[in-house]
Amino acid sequence: MSDERNHQQNQAPDDRQPAILLPGVVTALLGLMLAVQLARTFILNEQSDPQLVYWLAFIPARGVFSGEYPGGWIPLLWTPFTHAFVHAGWEHLLINCAWLAIFGTPVARRYGAWATVILFLATAVAGAAAFAMTDLSDGQWLIGASGGVAGLTGAACRFIFQPVIVGRDPETGEARVLGRRMSTLGELMRNQRAAFFIVVWLVLNAAVPFLPLLFLAPLFERRPSRGGLQ
Repeated sequence: MSDERNHQQNQAPDDRQPAILLPGVVTALLGLMLAVQLARTFILNEQSDPQLVYWLAFIPARGVFSGEYPGGWIPLLWTPFTHAFVHAGWEHLLINCAWLAIFGTPVARRYGAWATVILFLATAVAGAAAFAMTDLSDGQWLIGASGGVAGLTGAACRFIFQPVIVGRDPETGEARVLGRRMSTLGELMRNQRAAFFIVVWLVLNAAVPFLPLLFLAPLFERRPSRGGLQ
C-alpha cells in the first residue's frame, strides 16, 4: 500500500499542467494591451486619458500639418507601433485579444518570440500606412491591434490548414509528430477550408496588412536538419 502511495506521489508533479497555456510572447502582448486599457479605465482621469491616446495613436495628418499638432511630426516615429496597444473600449480590446490568442499562439510556437513580435509590429505599421493612404489630411486617429492581429492570422493561415506530418525516429522507429508543412499560395487557395476562411476574414475586416504576411511568413521557416527525423 505504501509503495502504491509513494508511486502516486512521485507521479503527481508530472501530472501538473501549466496555468497559462499561451506562449510567453502572446501573453506579454495581451498583458501590455490589457495594462493600457486598465490604466485608461481606472487610473487616468478625463484630462490625462485623452493625452495618452493623443501621444500613442497614429495620426497621419501630423506629417502634413505638423505645425498644428503638439510635438509636430515627431510622434510619427513611434505611433505606427504604439497605436496597436490602445483600444477604443473593452469590447474592441477583447475581440482583438481573442484573435491574437487564437492565431498568435500557433505562430509563436512555430517561429518563436522574436519572429512573432516582428510579424505583429510589421503589420501594425502596414496597417498604419494603409490608413495614412486613405486618411492623410482629415485628422482621423488610428488605434487598435487589428493590423498586427491580421498579420499573425495571415502567417498562421500558411500552415494551420495543412495536415499534420508524422515521421519516425531513425534509431527507435518511434512515430513522432513533426508539425505542419508550409503551404504554397496555390495550395492555400485550393484548400477549400483555407480559402473560405481567408475570404470571410478579408470581407469582415478589410484588413490590408493581412496579405503581406502570406508572403513574409516563409522567411521564418527553419531548414530541416540532415540528422532529423525522416
